[in-house]
Amino acid sequence: MSRAVLSIGANLGDAAGTVRAAIDALGPALVRASALFRTPPWGGVDQDDFVNATVLVDDPARDADGWLAFAREQEAAADRVREVRWGPRTLDVDVVAVWESDDAVLSGDPELTLPHPRAHLRAFVLVPWLDADPAAVLPGHGTVEALVRSLPADETAEVTRL
Repeated sequence: MSRAVLSIGANLGDAAGTVRAAIDALGPALVRASALFRTPPWGGVDQDDFVNATVLVDDPARDADGWLAFAREQEAAADRVREVRWGPRTLDVDVVAVWESDDAVLSGDPELTLPHPRAHLRAFVLVPWLDADPAAVLPGHGTVEALVRSLPADETAEVTRL
């Protein structure tokens, strides 16, 4: 059994449609999706706002590498180009956390660090995740609710439901 939390975002083209298509591509693996949220860009690159969602997924046939493969397949299908770190993109799918059985998968692999090393700092991940699962816990960091409360109020206020 493999459960995961994925953060999905886009800010080029039909961003909302692209995020919805990535969610739809999960098919029966989708357990729950947050609402779509408009979020400011993160990382200091001048660009348009993003549309973000967080999804909870479950698929006994996928492990952590399988979720990463799904993320990369969806990005490739959306013609994702990696030119500027934290720059504009047609689609970004991040694997935030994975559980196999009931144990959190911990990984320091640079291809897939788990849990995501900056998820606890990002309102655009945490606010939608809290929307999808009010009881969520980010392994090694505590409850998502407490993490959201620990962020600067102006950051969380900028994450708005569409």
